[in-house]
Amino acid sequence: MLNKIQDILQQVQAWAPQNAQELEALRIKYLSKKGEISALFNDFRQVPNELKKEVGMKLNELKNAAQDKLNELKEAMESKEAADVHYDYSRSAYPVELGTRHPLSIVRNEIIRIFENIGFTIAEGPEIEDDWHVFSSLNFPPEHPARDMQDTFFIEQHPDVVLRTHTSSVQSRVMENSQPPIRIICPGRVYRNEAISYRAHCFFHQVEALYVDKNVSYADLLQTLEYFSKEMFGEQTKIRLRPSYFPFTEPSAELDISCNICGGKGCPFCKNTGWVEILGCGMVDPNVLENCGIDSKVYSGFALGMGVERITNLKYQVKDLRMFSENDVRFLDEFKSAY
Repeated sequence: MLNKIQDILQQVQAWAPQNAQELEALRIKYLSKKGEISALFNDFRQVPNELKKEVGMKLNELKNAAQDKLNELKEAMESKEAADVHYDYSRSAYPVELGTRHPLSIVRNEIIRIFENIGFTIAEGPEIEDDWHVFSSLNFPPEHPARDMQDTFFIEQHPDVVLRTHTSSVQSRVMENSQPPIRIICPGRVYRNEAISYRAHCFFHQVEALYVDKNVSYADLLQTLEYFSKEMFGEQTKIRLRPSYFPFTEPSAELDISCNICGGKGCPFCKNTGWVEILGCGMVDPNVLENCGIDSKVYSGFALGMGVERITNLKYQVKDLRMFSENDVRFLDEFKSAY
């Protein structure tokens, strides 16, 4: 037994593996559960009692020597591998793949920033709403077409509960729970019961603004619209207002801007008119103020609302609304440098 221990010790001291695979093979051959050193420990029971102390010491020395040799060789190989790696510190850093904000988020944040610069604050509300806040408080008569099932998603078995069709419901909630001055913007997702196509979707995004205070006039609305248009589309942008109708504003108008593609000269995008519609607006109807507990004889206000998809289309000429909700990475990668 002692001679066999000495022979294996000499073999261990002569280990000279050339790579990690050879080193692992030596570990398995000598130090694994079925290796040669383990076999010696199994044979230890047959050693005469008077020799067990000496043989036991030699066995332990052999095992420790083999383990130390294995660790020494492993460290030497790792050091050599590290020394063989050469870094070119003159090279630029490896490119890191960056994500990007969604184009709708980019435009929504820009709209919010523009209005925050003139004192507006953000207000939010629930997407599942009741009839009062979506329609009745905003002066929608019972027979108004927007209440029809073709336009609105109603919650089954709850005819007074709907998915909001506009973020104006947030405005009515704020007016109910606070007194003027009120100067808010209401960004959020809204829902309409419409067929999905390249120019329409069953959900989209809006940003609405409301300003209520003493002596708020149409001139204040006009100045706000001109400021927003020039900040969003450039100093060269011209605006015009066309009379329109909304139940919650009186008078009401739609805002057109000079086409930012052709500069107002006329092109297919603006249907050769030189103008593109971007939002609806008007002075808050006194009935709406009264419905929300605000004295219309003391206070007045204006409101405006725009579709974020519409503004995004104007800025980036996205021809198909469905692309905004398909999460096609190739499409989203186009906006890496936008914000």
